[in-house]
Amino acid sequence: MDLKGRGALVSGASGDLGTAIALALADAGCDIAVGYVGDRDRALKTRDAVQKLGRRAAIVQFDQADAAAIDPAVAQAAEALGRLDVLVNNAGWNIGIPFPKLDELTVEIWDRLFDTNVRGPFQLARAAAPYMRRQGSGRIVNIASIAGLRAAGSSIAYSSSKAALIHLTRCLAVALAPEIAVNCVAPGLIEGTRMAARLPHDVAEQARQGAVLGRTSDKDDIAAQVVTFCRADSITGQVLVVDGGLHFH
Repeated sequence: MDLKGRGALVSGASGDLGTAIALALADAGCDIAVGYVGDRDRALKTRDAVQKLGRRAAIVQFDQADAAAIDPAVAQAAEALGRLDVLVNNAGWNIGIPFPKLDELTVEIWDRLFDTNVRGPFQLARAAAPYMRRQGSGRIVNIASIAGLRAAGSSIAYSSSKAALIHLTRCLAVALAPEIAVNCVAPGLIEGTRMAARLPHDVAEQARQGAVLGRTSDKDDIAAQVVTFCRADSITGQVLVVDGGLHFH
């Protein structure tokens, strides 16, 4: 798909990875709706950076854990950009709870993780699909984690939610074909991000020591793969791991 003049909604685009994805898509020709929850200042900085690349940009505030907020947010993004061709489900939430500490993993934490990391992306995809189908094509890229592919990560609930998001990717690829392609990027530890800073120290160190390249995920590499999935016309239902080779161990 030619990305020039396309409209893209990137959730969590006020964060480090979300900003990198928004700028990569803008550089490829997309106009960007910058989705954010509460950090308006960072969202405005991302919007301004997109505009400096010569693309249209708007900010859209919503909490994807709030089921009632999804449809209005997608409609606002489509109206601001004049169309909606790309959705990047980048926003997520995590919390560090060691696997053996089952009593610390409360029902409230479990529900917040699944509401944010699974139900939110599903609702966003469902809301965006009619806009994409109206134009005859679309791309959805979910940002999961290698924690969804192995029994590791910041908590059992986080790992399980990302596993669910990976399978949701495959299910949506079937449900939305042939007009809309749905793919997934599964990063490892993304150095230099606020999300990485919230991980337990031992989890982060294990990732660094286990990567065969001697380095973990880079946000610009992840953003580049999002753009590749959006451009591709014959790839759907796929999960690409970006982790410095950690998953080889």
